[in-house]
Amino acid sequence: MHTNSLYIYIIATAIILSFLTNFGFNSFLEPFLFLKSNDASIYPTFENTYMVSHQWWRLISPTFLHFSLTHLIFNCLWIYILGSRIEIIDGKGIFITLFLITGLSSNLGQYFCTGEYLFGGLSGAVYGLLGYCFILDLDQRGQRYDLPNALYIFMFLWLLIGFTGILNIFGFGNVANIAHLVGMIVGFILGLIARYSLKF
Repeated sequence: MHTNSLYIYIIATAIILSFLTNFGFNSFLEPFLFLKSNDASIYPTFENTYMVSHQWWRLISPTFLHFSLTHLIFNCLWIYILGSRIEIIDGKGIFITLFLITGLSSNLGQYFCTGEYLFGGLSGAVYGLLGYCFILDLDQRGQRYDLPNALYIFMFLWLLIGFTGILNIFGFGNVANIAHLVGMIVGFILGLIARYSLKF
């Protein structure tokens, strides 16, 4: 583990914000939500947040919010597993581009498909990174990132199970399933772009 690795800063940011916001249970949470909601006279809207208030950081800031310690640990572990491999093999520039595009896309997808703005977590970006790795691993029989097939199968099944509502019943809370799905699809697309355009 190298302290100059970008995935370390992503994990550190997620940990710091999760504890500062007390996992969603204090007022410090509001500046990092997808929509601006601190003005009681204005109902939170996309237009007010971005076109009027220009609070563009909110497009990505929910990615670093987590609402339980288990949620945080699970996502940080995946960022470590995937981020370390992508940074070493493809470079920091590719990794941070993947992270930002998939994180932003998953947040936009979650909001526009559900209308909800109280959501957070690295998992949309995690699924994006996973989708990217999966596409590039297809050509090299899993040897590019050295990720076992069982890992891909587990994460894809976890995504499908999320849509059944079972995870909520077993205490995992409201899962941002659309964010996961959008992140993974965008990761597939970025993987295809890298595979055919960047000659990976």
